[in-house]
This record gives sequence, C-alpha cells and structure tokens, in this order.
Amino acid sequence: MNHIKTQCPAKINLFLRVLDKRIDGYHNIETSFQLIDLYDLISFEKITDEIIIESNEDYLGGEDNTIYASAIKVKEYLSDKKYGVKINIKKNIPTGSGMGGGSSNAASTIIALNKLWGLNLSKERLSKIAKEIGADVPFFMFGKNALGSGIGDELQEVSSIGDNILIIDPLIHNSSKNMFNLLKQRKEIKNNSLYKQNHFFDVFVESNKEVKDFVKKFNKDYVINLTGSGSCMFICYKNDEEITQIIKKIPSKWRLFFCKPLQYSPICYIW
Repeated sequence: MNHIKTQCPAKINLFLRVLDKRIDGYHNIETSFQLIDLYDLISFEKITDEIIIESNEDYLGGEDNTIYASAIKVKEYLSDKKYGVKINIKKNIPTGSGMGGGSSNAASTIIALNKLWGLNLSKERLSKIAKEIGADVPFFMFGKNALGSGIGDELQEVSSIGDNILIIDPLIHNSSKNMFNLLKQRKEIKNNSLYKQNHFFDVFVESNKEVKDFVKKFNKDYVINLTGSGSCMFICYKNDEEITQIIKKIPSKWRLFFCKPLQYSPICYIW
C-alpha cells in the first residue's frame, strides 16, 4: 500500500468538568465526547526518507504541529528508516476552537502510518503514542462517541445523540493553556447553568465582551453550550424551522456550521 486517504472528524463536548491537576501536568476530567460530520481531509503517500506536510494552512508546513509530531513518533518504530511520507491536509475544522481538529489529525496520522509503513503495531502501542501527543488524541483513535475520564483517555462507548448540531464560531483562536490558567485563577465557582454544562464556559464568556453580550441575550431562549475550552459554541436542534429563528439572533460576521452527529469516525475503517 502506497497511498491512504481519510477524513478527520471534529467533536463536541456535551458536558465537560475539570477536576484535579495531575503530577504529569494534565488535568483529570469528566466529559462526553460526540463526533460530528465536520471534517479535515488528509492523505498519506509513501515516499523515501522525508516527512513532508502540505496544507491550505501555512502553520502546518513546519514541524510544530500534531501531524508532524505523530509522524516522528511512529517513525521511531521503523526498522528501515528510508521510508518517509508526504501528507496533504485540507483544514476545515477551525483551529483553537475546542473541536479537536489537531487531535483528530494526529489520530489519523498514527493509524494511517502504522498501515502505510506496514508496522503492525498493537492498538495498545498506538494508544500509548496517542497519549504522548495530546489528551484528546486517544478519543479520536477510539473512533466512537464516549464518556471520557482520566485525562480523557479512559473511554466508555455511548450512543450518538439524535439532534442536529449548529456550531457557532465567533472567530476567536482560543488557547487551552490560557483557559486552564483563567480557570485556576477563579476565586469562587459560580453555580449557574453555564458552569454546570462546561467548566470553561464562564471564564470564556467573561474574557470576551462580544461573546458575553451574545450569550446573555441568547441563553434566555435557547440552550447554548461551549465545546472543549472554546471558542466554538453549539446548539442542538431538531428541525429547520427552529434553526431559522436561532440564526437570526447570531452576529452575522460569525461562522456557522450545520452538522449531524456521527456514531463512528472514518478512521475506524483504516485500521
């Protein structure tokens, strides 16, 4: 096999609770991961020696990204180092959005290169590599909706939700590290609906005036949630009539993605 092509799905967190900080620097969490049909498109071509990444996003052209880091980790298991790979990725999932685009890319890279290079590494070994890359990568390798605990790597399969999902992108690139720092600085926990859904929601709203104004007005009529540590928000809905009314209340300059839930990730089919 010399070529593999697949889709890297995004995810939303139906709820997210941040617990204690661990000695390894990660936080223990409790969450519900839901896959959605918003995809990055990625292909892998076997070449000699080099790891080359081509993308519609300039920042992926270098070595400081999860795709390159994943490829380097997998290549450590090659006995014949002459193998390389040319990776082409078209990004559609917003970066810094809390939808796990980079983690999904990493999971696809680990699984695809294991097959492309004929390594036949066990799922346990691949999962170990995934955990070394990032906290959400094990979920995307799992490839199914799940309740997550630990750092998000202890996973129990659950069924997909039935509703459609409107993703609201306020065009803010959010830093998970910054959000954890803001959460740590909170002197008290507000016992309100935003915090109950996602422990990052309050601090995200408070740090962005336009988002704060929107959520304050919008949350009176609809249930809105934050995915991951932000910046994307989402609403679950059932029909087009309902969504038409919702869209009227969203700032026109923000991006919207109309998504459906998935039960399985496309990467399940390249194991």
